[in-house]
Amino acid sequence: MSIAIQSCPRCGNENSGESYACSFCGKRLRIERIERIPFLKRIEEDWFNPYPLYLKILYLIINPSRAFWDINHLRKKSPGMLILLFNSLAWGLVHLIVISRLNIDRAGQVPSLGLNTLFNLSIFGFFFLFGFLLYLFIYSLLIWLYTKGANYAVGFTQKLEKRFDIVKGKKKEKQYEESKLSPFSIYKGGVLLQKQEASKFKMMLCAFTPFLIINLVKVLIVTIGFPMNQVDISIGPGALDIFFNTEIMNQPIWSVLDMLDALTLSLWVPILVTISIRELSNSSTYRVLTPIYIISIIASIFIFFLRPTLFG
Repeated sequence: MSIAIQSCPRCGNENSGESYACSFCGKRLRIERIERIPFLKRIEEDWFNPYPLYLKILYLIINPSRAFWDINHLRKKSPGMLILLFNSLAWGLVHLIVISRLNIDRAGQVPSLGLNTLFNLSIFGFFFLFGFLLYLFIYSLLIWLYTKGANYAVGFTQKLEKRFDIVKGKKKEKQYEESKLSPFSIYKGGVLLQKQEASKFKMMLCAFTPFLIINLVKVLIVTIGFPMNQVDISIGPGALDIFFNTEIMNQPIWSVLDMLDALTLSLWVPILVTISIRELSNSSTYRVLTPIYIISIIASIFIFFLRPTLFG
């Protein structure tokens, strides 16, 4: 049974009995066996300045614990929306490459370079916008599911409401004494520098950074592996239907790309989601990781088998 208050052995500040790390200096107050795995180990260093954007994204790939440790100190600078944008750009590029592999007949006319460029830009813009909305929907749905799982495991939402003084998604107007400020405000040496809001959605969006790598791999696969001049299409009424109902959508390469997405969602993303929730709520790594993996595996199977390209 945890006590209501525990003192940090390094800085002496008082923390909630449910805390796994000191909110003032970052010292681990409880050590779980699972945190012996390097990429799950909590960072206990003093924080001074935020990492530059490129370094944040790099650490989200190679050292997510360090990335979320840094992001958690300045959540309003989270690159989550940028990750969403990059993934959408890559998704649009994949489909532009596919379109470029087609023999497109424009009523027997030889298009000029300018018309070709305009056509390609319009195709890319369409798929980029569609990809942005699609990813935003999928990521939002997954974050909602992950939040539900974390609520069951560690009372995630209740902890955020308590720490950030939130009521039904809205921040209450309240004057704080320094001693009562959120332990997730920015501290340096136990001195408050800046008070922050939770920014949960933006921070959890960072957990989908692996899809950025996978989408770049998909660009390479499509560039190399998609057959040239596979289908002849005449621009006109019903052309889009022709594109989506010809053998181009039955190529085996689509199943490979779907499998990459499924494996990323079921194996890689849960690690980053777990660390982001752990850092936000100062909770147990193991208790968060278990439901997040269950949700990710079920979601990846559902999304993967929902796609018609799997069966051709």
